[in-house]
Amino acid sequence: MSRKRSIFEEVGTAGASPRPAPQGGLIGRDRGARRQIRLWLILLFLLVAVMILVGGLTRLTDSGLAITEWKPVRGAIPPLSEADWQAEFEAYKEIPEYQLQNRGMSLAEFKAIYWWEWGHRQLGRMIGLVWAVGFLAFLASRRIPPGWTGRLLALGLLGGLQGAIGWWMVSSGLGGEMLDVASYRLAIHLGLAFVILGLIAWMVFTLGRSEAELLQARRAKEPRLVRLGGWMLGLLFVQILLGALVAGIDAGRGYTDWPLMAGQFFPPDAFDLRPLWRNFFEDDGLVQFIHRMWGYLVFLFGLWLWRVSRASGNMATRRAFDWMAVMLFGQLVLGIGTVMYSAPVHLALLHQLGAVALWVLALRARHLALFPPAQSLRGAGA
Repeated sequence: MSRKRSIFEEVGTAGASPRPAPQGGLIGRDRGARRQIRLWLILLFLLVAVMILVGGLTRLTDSGLAITEWKPVRGAIPPLSEADWQAEFEAYKEIPEYQLQNRGMSLAEFKAIYWWEWGHRQLGRMIGLVWAVGFLAFLASRRIPPGWTGRLLALGLLGGLQGAIGWWMVSSGLGGEMLDVASYRLAIHLGLAFVILGLIAWMVFTLGRSEAELLQARRAKEPRLVRLGGWMLGLLFVQILLGALVAGIDAGRGYTDWPLMAGQFFPPDAFDLRPLWRNFFEDDGLVQFIHRMWGYLVFLFGLWLWRVSRASGNMATRRAFDWMAVMLFGQLVLGIGTVMYSAPVHLALLHQLGAVALWVLALRARHLALFPPAQSLRGAGA
């Protein structure tokens, strides 16, 4: 005879084996690991951002060719004696920058540019060390979430590639009649730095939310904003490369009138160099003109993208595109001011910092369009 069932007893539980306890410990450990990896990536992000600014200062102070050898390990030790300093100075005297531009430079003046370049390379070594220690520690403790090992390893590989490209860039100014590094190599070097910075930022945004939350959020993604946000990033990246070309030949210090150039729309003598392609990399008027025109294109496209984002039903997404638009306007003003004042160091550096901020804000806006956060009905109407 069957026993009476309590009205509070769940159907199907009689005689069944007890349910397994929820795996709260595993979930908690996963959240903790994501949080710790995210903090480590934020540190890397800050270091890379500082590296970009120090690289800009190295270029603005003409310090990039002060060290004429690439010693990834031994180069971490600066000259320790007067004889060491003299040896470094003698090596510098052999390159065209000294012979054609800085002949007569004193040892004290050489030390000033040497320390800038040494600091730039030392910061690169520090970034590599922070990445290696963090990655190996998380890997050894098996705290890397599934699917993330390859992504985090790729950051280190890109960092190593960046160091090699940095030397490839420097080597272009050590022979021939080059007074500076090749501008196109500088553009590649800076472009990869922004790629690395962008990848780190995207990972930081992603690790700030759980996998379950991201999976659910993706169902509400806004395809048009995601697509247009991708185009915005592409346009910005080209503008960053063009900015590097401007910096590489000091094109920002000529043609200081705006909106015209030397009193006319198109700069004079823009195609005088031979062969023709050299003008797009070496003529300061043409390079600055292209940078200006592409900047106007980025600005207009960004304003249109901001207008499109007004239709988003997610307040966080709309606010992200608001901040992108604010920084876009600020960066345009900074660019105009930098040109009109002949690119003084403080304005040029601020303009480069603006590029970093705009790049990250555009990435954040696209990330939120791809993974809109949950919101209340009240927030949706805000």
